[in-house]
Amino acid sequence: MMLSHRLAVAADEPALSALMTQAIEQLQSTFLAPDQVKASHAFMGLDSRLIADGTYFVIEDDGAIAGCGGWSRRATAYGGNHSAGRNDRMLDPATEAAKVRAMYTHPDHVRKGVGTLILSLCQAAAKAEGFAALELSGTMAGVPLYRSFGFEGVQTFEDSGVPMLLMRKAI
Repeated sequence: MMLSHRLAVAADEPALSALMTQAIEQLQSTFLAPDQVKASHAFMGLDSRLIADGTYFVIEDDGAIAGCGGWSRRATAYGGNHSAGRNDRMLDPATEAAKVRAMYTHPDHVRKGVGTLILSLCQAAAKAEGFAALELSGTMAGVPLYRSFGFEGVQTFEDSGVPMLLMRKAI
């Protein structure tokens, strides 16, 4: 298997939204009760601002979308276009951490390096823009990957009854 990557474009949005829905439904169910999986849709999903900002990656395996994810220089910590509490304020790389955002892997491509590639791309891009740290709001399904990449837990919290973990990594 040979993974490739590229920046997402607006034309990718329907395919990425479908992948996200499939990933939430299939990959979160091992970690969450059915009502929590359903609640996840209220705040997870596509944030087209990341695509417009040129910080969102599509990972492909032989032309098929295997995953997606990105980072942000904006203050919004997580969530999709429909999520409440979005904050488009630009972060200060000297004092604030860049945000890793909206990472999803197609269920057929789990444990094939998709997530690690996304995290590597995000880290390199944020570091190139002067950020010294990354933060993310991890789902329980993602925490093992994030820990293996060097993220440490900062604080547990819940959104819509779904457990999450704020994580941070110096870069």
